[in-house]
Amino acid sequence: MPDRPEIVCICGSTRFVDEMRAANRDLTFAGVIVVAPGEADELITDKQKKALDALHLRKIDLANRVLVVNPGGYIGESTSREIDYARAIGKPITFTDPVPAAT
Repeated sequence: MPDRPEIVCICGSTRFVDEMRAANRDLTFAGVIVVAPGEADELITDKQKKALDALHLRKIDLANRVLVVNPGGYIGESTSREIDYARAIGKPITFTDPVPAAT
């Protein structure tokens, strides 16, 4: 279906929630379907975090590409796992900021 919009999965540290929301808005207005990390207003349990992490990998599965929101080049442990997963399944990955060579 050539008229199907691109699907982009946003990844990044929860410390960058404002930046991820801005990326979501910009992509949406550009005609992109966006899947993003879940948000919680309160602290979550370890069990909930594991469930959300697993769910986010399924969001990567759905996407055509991954956008990593990484102000200042920062990439945390969870985001690194998501990048590794996306690479392993052949998803193109773009970053909002330059990344250190090791990522």
